[in-house]
Order: sequence, then structure tokens, then C-alpha cells
Amino acid sequence: MSKLPTPPRYSQCLAALDVFVLAGGLGMRIRSVLGDTPKLLAMIAGRPYLDHLLDWLRCFGARRVLLGLGYQAKAVVDYLQLHPRSDLKLSYAIEPRPLGTAGALRFARSELRSDPVLVINGDSFAGADLCGMVQRQRDGGASGTVLCTEVADAGRYGRVILDQTGSIQRFVEKDATFQGPALVNAGVYLLSATLLDQIAHDDSTSLENDVFERLPQGSLLAFTGQFQFIDIGTPESLAIARAMFESGMGALQGAKETL
Repeated sequence: MSKLPTPPRYSQCLAALDVFVLAGGLGMRIRSVLGDTPKLLAMIAGRPYLDHLLDWLRCFGARRVLLGLGYQAKAVVDYLQLHPRSDLKLSYAIEPRPLGTAGALRFARSELRSDPVLVINGDSFAGADLCGMVQRQRDGGASGTVLCTEVADAGRYGRVILDQTGSIQRFVEKDATFQGPALVNAGVYLLSATLLDQIAHDDSTSLENDVFERLPQGSLLAFTGQFQFIDIGTPESLAIARAMFESGMGALQGAKETL
């Protein structure tokens, strides 16, 4: 087992939900470190990142995970065939070419049967209370819920602006000149079947830049908090992720973002 701690409120809140992992990208920013190794198989604390991610999802009761693969998909499939998971039903949606985040969902729509579906970026980790996020989606009845966290320096991220009800008012593009703390998108989404059907019938490429931007204000809720938030998309952030996992990740719940 990985060194990640059990969530503070152990639950089976993901037991009835499909989980879709967005992992079809080319990984160009990290190619200088990983070479032809896909990001899901990046070694962190002696194990591929994918193992850490799957262990964390199982802590919340996840049972069915669909991996949206593209670049070097065979390496991921081969690894899981050699190291099968008896605690999860794993399947794959292998893109014929890079389709973008919205395109990946469109491609895999017929395999996603729950309402809502948990969608997560395959190159980031957010140590948040996913059960609280599921409850937020159920209580709010919106098209979707976006996991958001406040970071100390938001210049490297796109920012999220909320209204007084906690709904997302707008997304602000990444601005390297921005300094100071702000709320950012942590790359974890609960998307309703209605929204997934909408994505399946349009030609959007980016979930964040196309689909979300076109939704009427108030369509998306935010689930916010301060928690450990890391990514493995660049050489610098991968090095930080490795150090954090090797130290046991600390107290994930309530910890502040450190990148």
C-alpha cells in the first residue's frame, strides 16, 4: 500500500460512481525527464504514480475506473496486466489521436454509466475530501461541481471566481504576472449525465476552455478547501511530488498547497 493516509471520513461515496481519469496527453513538458514513459507510470516513492492514485480512489470506495489513454497507452495496459488490481474494475478508452479533455470524454461517453461521473486529471493529485464533494453535487443539483483550492501564488494557474452562492461565476486564464493567493481549479470534476451528453454531441476540444466557458453562469458549483495539491506535469513539479510522497505526504486534509 502507498503512504497516503486514510481520508478523515472513510466512506463508500464513490462506490456507485464511475471514475474517468484523463491521461491521453502527450506529456511534452515532462518528456525531458520521463522520456517515453507515460506520466501515469512515473516512478514516485518506488511505485508508479498510477498506483498511488488508484489507492487513494479506493479509500473513498471507488470500484470502477476508466482510464482515458492515448500516448504510450500500451505501456499502461501492459503494466496493469502484469500487476492486476483485484479491488477495482479497470477498463480503458484508448484515443486514436489526441482529442483534448472534452474530446476524451466524448470518445468515452458510452462507457460512463453513472450520474454523476467523477473526472480527474491524470497528472495531478488533490488530497481533498471527495465524499464532501459528492455531497455538494447532490445537494446543489447543478450541471457539475469543480474542486477548487486556494494557492499562495496563483500566477501559474487559471483562477476561479465565485459568486456569493458558491457557484462559479467565471474562469480567468492563466496570467504569469498575477501575484498573490487565489482560488484555482484543482482538476477534479463531478459532471452530471446531462452535461456529459451535451459534451458528447458537440465538437468541443477542451473541457476547461470550451465546455465550462460556454455554460450559463451558475451551472457549475465549487467545492473549496485548503488541501495538498500537486501535479507531475513538469520536471520541477514532478521532483516536488516525489519528495512529498516519499515523506508520506504529511497531513493531506487541511494542508496548504506547496508548489
